[in-house]
Order: sequence, then C-alpha cells, then structure tokens
Amino acid sequence: MKLGVLDQSPISKGQSAEQALKQTIELAQWTESLGFKRYWVAEHHNTNGLAGSSPEVLISHVASQTSRIRVGSGGVLLPQYSPLKVAESFKILQALFPGRIDLGLGRSPGGGKKTRAALTDGFDKPLSSFSRQVKELQDFLYGTIPKEHAYYGVSAKPHTSDNPDIWVLGLSERGARHAAINGTGFTFGYFINPEHATETLYAYREKFKPSVGLQEPKVNVCVFVVCAETTEKAEELALSQDMWLLQVEKGLETRVPSISEVKGHTFTVKELDKIKRNRKRAIIGTPETVYRKLKQLSEAYQTDEFLLITNIFDFEAKKHSYKLLADYIANNSN
Repeated sequence: MKLGVLDQSPISKGQSAEQALKQTIELAQWTESLGFKRYWVAEHHNTNGLAGSSPEVLISHVASQTSRIRVGSGGVLLPQYSPLKVAESFKILQALFPGRIDLGLGRSPGGGKKTRAALTDGFDKPLSSFSRQVKELQDFLYGTIPKEHAYYGVSAKPHTSDNPDIWVLGLSERGARHAAINGTGFTFGYFINPEHATETLYAYREKFKPSVGLQEPKVNVCVFVVCAETTEKAEELALSQDMWLLQVEKGLETRVPSISEVKGHTFTVKELDKIKRNRKRAIIGTPETVYRKLKQLSEAYQTDEFLLITNIFDFEAKKHSYKLLADYIANNSN
C-alpha cells in the first residue's frame, strides 16, 4: 500500500500562519522519513484557518527541504487561472526538482463569489470550461497545440526533458469524466464525499483515453485518517477534527479547535447528527483498524494508493498518527 499526504496547512487556534507553514515542512520531512510516496499541498483563499493559498510557492519550499518524496498540488484551482501560466509554473518546478513534481488540478471556485471575482480580476470564467482548460494546459506542457488553435506557436517554457504528472481531483462522475477524457490521473475525494465512489471510479476507468502523459488509468483516494494506540485515544484526538468540520461547513471558523474547547461545547442534536454523518468521510482508530479499512477501500476501488489528511489540533499527535500507520503497514505488509 502506497501512502501520501494531503496537507491543507491548517492553523490551530492560538497558532500563527507562520507556525502552520513551518509544520507543513516538518510534516513533509517526517512522512518522507516514514516512506510516504507523495506530499500534496492544497489551495484555499480568504480563510483564516488554512495557510496554503499558493501551492506553487509552497511546493517549491517543500521540495527543497526534502529529497525523495514526490511533491504536488491538491490541487491548483485551474478555473481561476490561465492554463499557460500554470504550465509555466510547473515547468519551473519540474526543472528544479526533476521527477518529483505532481500537478493536481481542482475545479473548485476557490471561495465565495466575491473571492473568485478577485482571483480572476473580475473576468467571468465559467467552471464549465474546466475540461477545455485541462486540455490546453497539457498542450502547453507537451508542445501539442494544434495548428488551428488560436494559441498555436505558444509553448510553456522553459523546455524540460520531462513533465509533471497530471491529476484531476474529483468527487463525482463529472470529475471522473474530466480526468478520463483528458487522460490524466484521478484523485477521488473520499474525505469530502464518499458516496458514489464505486460508480465514479468505474466511470473514470471506463471512459479513460490515453494521453501523451498517461497511457493507463491511475487512481488514488484521499481520506481523513486519525490513528492512535487505542480506539479511545483516536476518538478523543478526532474530536477537534469533528468540530473543525462543523465550523467549516457553517462558514464560521476554519481554525482547528483544541480538544478542551470541544469538550466544553454543548452540541445540538442537529450538530451531533452531522458529526455522525461526517465520520463516514474518515477512518478513525488503531493502526490495525485503519489499515483494515484502507485495505477494504483498496479492494473496492482497485487502487493501492491513498492520500491521508489529518486535521487535528495536536501537531505531535498528527505526526504520531502517520508513524503508527506506516509502521504497522511495514510490519504487516505480507
């Protein structure tokens, strides 16, 4: 089983953005030492609790502070940007860190209506153009712009001997189709919407068309994971993630609360029901429990690769969560 990390660079309450970004680097180095294969950083805007607003910049620093692990975006929000500019940014990253760069692409608007307008400088860019943008980005990377295209003669520079691997992030059959028809890898966001995963991944494989960058379908799955020595400890650590998700979904707060704050909160029946439903997006428990559930997902989704996201308050407990699982897999891989 191949493990990776999706890091949103979450800011815990009482912490600064600078501290959160330093922890991103520390976690990348830590998971690399544990044998993790990928480290992806996310893109979020106009939020006080997620420090990663520029994945291209953060990727460069993470890659410079590590030596082997693949580093990428999970993902660049392409609808807000020019495919050429994204291609050039990742060409530079590929030139600096050959063979280690992943270009994950997301279709999300990146925030509310006003935030998106600020990102696009007021230009109305429909989300429906996403698939076309993915194709143009590939053409810029590989120098395959057709002669009849308005941008024929334009290619992304600098020229590199290889290009980053391209992934499309998605939650539904629509996202799967964007990846499939453009011949990219597909990352399924189980941590956002685990429903319809089987149908979504089937659609991706069924509709996949080989491209210059990828000849066969390639899938990974991103899931919330909280791992500890005992079930009771894992459940306690997950309390901060439970409340964080509630706050994010209400649009109230995106900083991660402490366990003591959660324990002091009186939850409504509606909130408790929402926490129960959100738990379906996560795997929480001992290393054995987490590994067993990942194996079940691996068999159901026909993939041996997972990206793990652990948004809990205690950073050292987060590091330990990744270590416990990595050690268990290393000792029980046969």
